[in-house]
Amino acid sequence: MSAKHPIIAVTGSSGAGTTTTGQAVRHIFRSLDVSAAFVEGDSFHRYSRPEMDLAIRKAQEQGKHISYFGAEANDFERLQELFRTYAKTGRGQVRRYLHTFDDAVPYNQMPGTFTPWEDLPEDADALFYEGLHGGVAGQDYDVAKHVDLLIGMVPIVNLEWIQKLIRDTQDRGHSREAVTTSIVRSMEDYIHHIVPQFSRTHINFQRVPTVDTSNPFSAKDIPSLDESFVVIRFRGIKNVDFPYYLQMIEGAFMSRTNTLVVPGGKMALAMELILTPLIEQIIERKLKARTQLDWISSK
Repeated sequence: MSAKHPIIAVTGSSGAGTTTTGQAVRHIFRSLDVSAAFVEGDSFHRYSRPEMDLAIRKAQEQGKHISYFGAEANDFERLQELFRTYAKTGRGQVRRYLHTFDDAVPYNQMPGTFTPWEDLPEDADALFYEGLHGGVAGQDYDVAKHVDLLIGMVPIVNLEWIQKLIRDTQDRGHSREAVTTSIVRSMEDYIHHIVPQFSRTHINFQRVPTVDTSNPFSAKDIPSLDESFVVIRFRGIKNVDFPYYLQMIEGAFMSRTNTLVVPGGKMALAMELILTPLIEQIIERKLKARTQLDWISSK
């Protein structure tokens, strides 16, 4: 962690809603006039889409599994090095993974490929990561320890699968059979690399639908926010003003001493009320650290 060069990360598996949370955080950045350097988790995949298809076939021939959730398909060491370097110097390099033709056309590339590595902007107030592995840790890497505010997006698993199935078939052109196969193939990596992150997060937002999602593979639509509750768990955050949240969010209640539950339609409001002061505190610490450094340098 770093007062001078803070890192904020939203982590969650594919289809979990990290993009929605990322949009909320970007809105908070704008309201606080915070300039952030943005990092997409997919940019730390090891393989382009054709290379990954080949790696999957080779693994299947050997009776093994490989997925975008696991260490074999991602460069966790390089992600950790980015976070470590940024926290220390405010610098680092990033690239983009181009999912669709719309993403790829401006770069004159094909979907499923990477843009070249480029330097982060040097004047950013914070680094903002959005992706699968913002809180990943293992024997040779610990990305989570460098993050100042780690936010988890964790819909219950059936809802997560529904969101992934519909997104990947409608937005990315995959067949339902291919997405289902991907879910099955990814399960071991999901258990070992995705799930443990949510015990390291400072805040989890877990969406729980109030409609039947018992067979996600036959679902035709995604349950709406109004058909859900959001369970918000806090860990390691001092002086959480639960009475204020209960007063401001209609229908909210406490289920445990560290857990707030809000109606799904109030999720955006809850995120803004909860995350804005936390991000503001991080930026204030940064400014204070910079002032102290300038004072020392002037001596």
